Amino acid sequence: MNHHDHHHHHEQGESEVTPVISYENGVITIELYDQHHKAPELDVSHEKEMHLLIVSADLETYYHGHPVKKSEGIYTLAKPLVDGYYKVYVDIAPKDLNYSVAPITLKVGEPAEEYHKPQLTVDTELVKTVNGYTAELTPRSFKANEEITLHFDLKGATPEPYLGALGHVVILDESGETYIHVHPVSNDQTKFDAMFTEPGIYKLWAEFQFEGQVNVYAYVIDVQ
Repeated sequence: MNHHDHHHHHEQGESEVTPVISYENGVITIELYDQHHKAPELDVSHEKEMHLLIVSADLETYYHGHPVKKSEGIYTLAKPLVDGYYKVYVDIAPKDLNYSVAPITLKVGEPAEEYHKPQLTVDTELVKTVNGYTAELTPRSFKANEEITLHFDLKGATPEPYLGALGHVVILDESGETYIHVHPVSNDQTKFDAMFTEPGIYKLWAEFQFEGQVNVYAYVIDVQ
C-alpha cells in the first residue's frame, strides 16, 4: 500500500456503507451495512480495519481508537464516556464500495445542556508541548483552496512509527461536518499535505508517538 496517499476517502458518488453507532455500559458498538443490508468487507488501512474518532461536541475531548471485529459487520470498542454529546467518525476503506466519512452524533447519558455548536478560539501560539515533547506548526497563515503543507517541527525529536506512519493528523471544521485525515508526505518527514475547500475556523489534532506513548497536539487555526 502506498503510504503517501492522502487517504481522504472523498470518493465520488453516494456513500454505499452506513455505520450505525450505539453506546452502552462503556462500550461503543459500530454496525456496518452496505446498500443490500449486508456486512461490507473492509481493507486494512494503516494497520487497522477501522479507525474510530470520537470528539466531544465542544471539540475539546479527542480520542482515536481501533474497534475490534466481533462478527460480520459488527465492531466494538471499550471506551467509557462522560455524559454529553459527541461526534463520531468511522474511518474505513470498504472493498469496492464508495464511502465518505460523515459525523454521527452520539448522545451519552443525560447531558446537562442541549447540544450547541462550539465556539473555538483561534490559537495565537502554534507551539504545543505534551509530555515534554514540543511540536510547532507552520505555516502561520492558511488559505482555502490551496494545497497546504502542514509542517510539525518536533525540535530535534524523532517520533516512532505509529500505525504505519510517522504521524497522523485529523482536521475538523468548527461544525464538525468536514472531516480530513491525512498522513505524512514521506516516511521520514513530519509534513502533511492538506486542502481546505472552505474558509473558516478549523481544529486539528496531530498524533506523534514517543517512548511508546502517543501524544496528541491540538491547534485551532483560521483558514482565510
